[in-house]
Amino acid sequence: MASARDRTGPADAPRICCLDLDTFFVSVERLLDPTLEGKPVIVGGKPGGRGVVTAASYEVREYGVHAGMSITEATKLAPKHTAWLSGRGTTYSDYAQRVRDLAERYSPVIVIASIDEMFIDFTGCERVFACDDDSGPDETIYRTVAELCQAVHDEIGLPSSAGIATSKVVSKVASGLAKPRGVLLVPKGSERDFLGPLPVRKFPGIGPVGEAKLRAAGIETLAQVAATPSNQLEKTFGAWGSHIKRGVLGLGSGDLGRERPTFREHDPAGTTVGSISNERTFREDVNDPSSIESKLSSLCERVCWRARKRGVKARTITLKLRYTDFLTLSRSKTLAPTNSELELFPVVRDLYVQARTRKTPIRLLGLALSNLGLFGQLDLFGASTETLHDVVDDIRTRYGFETMQWATSRKPTKNVRT
Repeated sequence: MASARDRTGPADAPRICCLDLDTFFVSVERLLDPTLEGKPVIVGGKPGGRGVVTAASYEVREYGVHAGMSITEATKLAPKHTAWLSGRGTTYSDYAQRVRDLAERYSPVIVIASIDEMFIDFTGCERVFACDDDSGPDETIYRTVAELCQAVHDEIGLPSSAGIATSKVVSKVASGLAKPRGVLLVPKGSERDFLGPLPVRKFPGIGPVGEAKLRAAGIETLAQVAATPSNQLEKTFGAWGSHIKRGVLGLGSGDLGRERPTFREHDPAGTTVGSISNERTFREDVNDPSSIESKLSSLCERVCWRARKRGVKARTITLKLRYTDFLTLSRSKTLAPTNSELELFPVVRDLYVQARTRKTPIRLLGLALSNLGLFGQLDLFGASTETLHDVVDDIRTRYGFETMQWATSRKPTKNVRT
């Protein structure tokens, strides 16, 4: 963590903050169930199931478990007292959005990198947040980011770490080194000294394959990467080599890049481009009609709710069905513009009957709305239905999508992975 005398840098430096929510999925689960605090936790599935680890607490990482590992492998490594959780997709998205809303109180320039990570531009904000006790501009920004992290904890209940630097890439490295629950500022001009001693894997974009190639060439630290000619790096990384070279020299850009909407769903109001889709994979392949109907109902509710949030209606609905042998089929129907599940669910059931031509168990179901538009005609079932949607949607906005669902959607589905 930077000392006070290190935080007296110039006011004209780019101020890029990488805010990272520590073990985000695990932290949300612990917030909802405090008995999980201090215990090894794995989010993503149940022992012996298929799929991968979505998140692993620090307590279980000590045993070699990490995100992206197969559940099968994690089952072999995790201690017996590990808590295995399937996850709550929509709940995570709600918490991520709350963090973003809070961060916007500090800066309007925010770019989402993933559900648990965002970049915030504090460039030029020194005067806005300055206090008489600050030793300089760096001190002001450091203190402000620390206050942001504290607010995330106090108001939402989630731990976070943050890195601050003159470029996006260095701020990301700094946030990783600040974990857990720390803030680290890299003053302007010290980027190369900061990065130099670090192993090559600490630099974003250098993965295990790149690391192996660099080690084969005798390169193990970022200082050695900085001293390597660009043409040699390009032999290993292609065009990405010159980007890596500039980054480790501390010459990375302060540009935050484009928004990457990696919350579960990204539905900007009024957007008619593309489609609105959701799909679910069953943990165990199913043939049970009630489980299948329940999931179709839930998917239909979800895509229609999202369409209403956007303020759009759809002309086309598409059903996706994947059998256990990975044969995948789709069936579509075009109809009068709508965003009502009351109208669409009967159509969904018909499409399912058309697609289900085999007795083979089902692995995945999905629904998509397309041909979106801002259509003004009334709901087929009348204004009272639109009023009902408004009431239900308002409750979901306040308390989460899953607080209100059709009875059909809430039938037990024992083995669905979100």
